[in-house]
Amino acid sequence: MGTGFTIDTCLKVARYGIHSVLSLGDDELIERVREYHCNEYGIHYEEIAGGSGDHRARRITAYLNQLNLLVNDQFEALRQQSFETGEDINRYFNLLPEGDLKCEYNSVMADTNPEDKKRRQDELRRLMRPGCINVNVMTKVDCNIDRIDHSMHEPDKTDALNGLKGFAESDVRSSIIFSAGMNPRLYGAITKYPDFFPDPSGVIKKQIVLKVSDYRSAAIQGRFLAKKGIWVSEWRFESGLNCGGHAFATQGMLMGPILKEFKERRLELVETLFPLYEAALAKTGREIGAPPGHRFTVQGGVGTHAEHDTILKYYEADATGWGSPFLLVPEVVRIDDEHLEKVRVAGEKEIKLTRSSPLGIPFWNLLTSESEAYRRERIADGKAGSICPHRYLKFNTEFTKKPICRSSKAYQTLKIKEINGRDDLDEEQRAAHVQETTDRACICFDLSAPALKVMNLPTTSKLNVCVGPNARFFDKVSSLREMADHIYGRIDLLKGKNRPNMFVNELKLYMEYMAEEVERVRLKLSNQTYEYFEGYKLNLLNGIEYYREQADNLVAKGRESFLSQLDTLAAEIDTMVLPAPPVLEPA
Repeated sequence: MGTGFTIDTCLKVARYGIHSVLSLGDDELIERVREYHCNEYGIHYEEIAGGSGDHRARRITAYLNQLNLLVNDQFEALRQQSFETGEDINRYFNLLPEGDLKCEYNSVMADTNPEDKKRRQDELRRLMRPGCINVNVMTKVDCNIDRIDHSMHEPDKTDALNGLKGFAESDVRSSIIFSAGMNPRLYGAITKYPDFFPDPSGVIKKQIVLKVSDYRSAAIQGRFLAKKGIWVSEWRFESGLNCGGHAFATQGMLMGPILKEFKERRLELVETLFPLYEAALAKTGREIGAPPGHRFTVQGGVGTHAEHDTILKYYEADATGWGSPFLLVPEVVRIDDEHLEKVRVAGEKEIKLTRSSPLGIPFWNLLTSESEAYRRERIADGKAGSICPHRYLKFNTEFTKKPICRSSKAYQTLKIKEINGRDDLDEEQRAAHVQETTDRACICFDLSAPALKVMNLPTTSKLNVCVGPNARFFDKVSSLREMADHIYGRIDLLKGKNRPNMFVNELKLYMEYMAEEVERVRLKLSNQTYEYFEGYKLNLLNGIEYYREQADNLVAKGRESFLSQLDTLAAEIDTMVLPAPPVLEPA
């Protein structure tokens, strides 16, 4: 969801027991939003200025502590409301999925015995819990350049490590989500903070969530952490392509087969990691008798209650995550009316997987956003590239000793000059290289704009929307209640929509990605090999065969249509033309 959209979502949903995630990427945005809420709630604000020594970590800690206090105040006020007249306390229970607590609430509200009803209502209050204020750190966004004086950070004061420090030293009891792969320096720093270790009763105050794209990645990262005495409390699988923001595509490995492996090897993973974890804890003088709890959750393209139900029941996941559809729920996220409407009407032409990210990772982007329009204007005016106001993604040293961002005007000017000087490119290839260079957008600065614009705070950022492809099928601005009812099958926001099953959607995205990569090889934008594409194609076909075999378990309605679409897509894959294999010279 980027940095701006969910920067304070917890203040909108946590009182109802709903967990949310905010990004720790932009501490300048965090400081401005903290000041905003201090003014809004009448809290004394004391600025933490940039360059003030560990300012990034201190800003994050101060903001999380502020959110924690506000959420707890909201929740306690809600919990003390009367069930007879309080809107929010009843909303808490009405938003719940069907289950024991929801059934008990309905039973209590129907109770006609006043004394019995009051006693049971007090018990319901005791069972209520606020949602967690979870945070995300993109592990590879770990700039080691100070944005004030441009000096090199000390090794333990880089952006990702300072984000970890800010969370670790805060008051919140929640999770930090690591995405984008393993960062050994960051993972090693976790052991500095006691809240990540179990207390004498075995409770871990601050938990680790790993966002992974396959089982192998989960096992490798889990072993690394377990050997340091750090337990992974949640394995969060996300589709490689059917997601929002940055997309980490697999080599054609599809969601279904990956979830199958997680389901079958989940217990094995815990049994493998626990001895390593237990031994590492013993070295610190801690003991634990059994593996701590762990969850397996799934996100990326889940769009209907039937799909949600399949993930929970057939794949035995503990929960599903929903992101992009909530961009159409303005009471939950920060989004202005103009871009809310742009997301609502967006389809395949407007929501595209692009090369916008300066990290070199494919990035889902709304092409009608203010940011994209401004980027194209600068190109037309001969000013390709950003002035790089935030400098969070300065990693490239291709042309300079000091790292610069690939979205910056400085980099793009140098890169275009290099491209125009190459004699190994024809005109079509040269144009493609220039376009890929200028496609890089200023996402770190412009993803702060959603919050700043809605809060009416001054900014020169141009709003960027990192919306995922699942939003193409949602076109109704909804309330939180409506979206919750959709997720839990009480209403259907997609009724009448021609939306394929999530597994078919992901398969199509992987086919499109493969075709684009083949074209990028032709244009000399990629050096992927014939063997890579052969493996990719085989994985897609194996995935289709798996879906055919499991159709009865995966699709509650529309089985014949599901199988027919698989057959059609399999035929298309068979006809895909791959780059020519290498010619072997005679011995």
